[in-house]
Amino acid sequence: MEHHYDTVANAITALKNQGFTVDFNLEGNYLVNGDDKIALSEFNIVDIYRYEGDTDPSDEAAVYAIESADGIKGVLVTAYGPSADTLSEEMLEKLKIR
Repeated sequence: MEHHYDTVANAITALKNQGFTVDFNLEGNYLVNGDDKIALSEFNIVDIYRYEGDTDPSDEAAVYAIESADGIKGVLVTAYGPSADTLSEEMLEKLKIR
């Protein structure tokens, strides 16, 4: 990680300016964007930026810069901490959420 951005929005903007233009979501053991699904083994995490809420632990978030094996670059924003319990064990390990 070369930089730390002061807000989630600033991190997303900076990453988009660096070519991470796809907005990923999680679905089971896949990253999804529209009809496209990328399996756990088909993407790498380039950078992670973590943010903690000042007063509420449920405000904890992580911004991931992700690149797929076939060159798709995008951003994934997830909750972590207590809110991460809905993710599969494999995805928790890949995203290193503990």
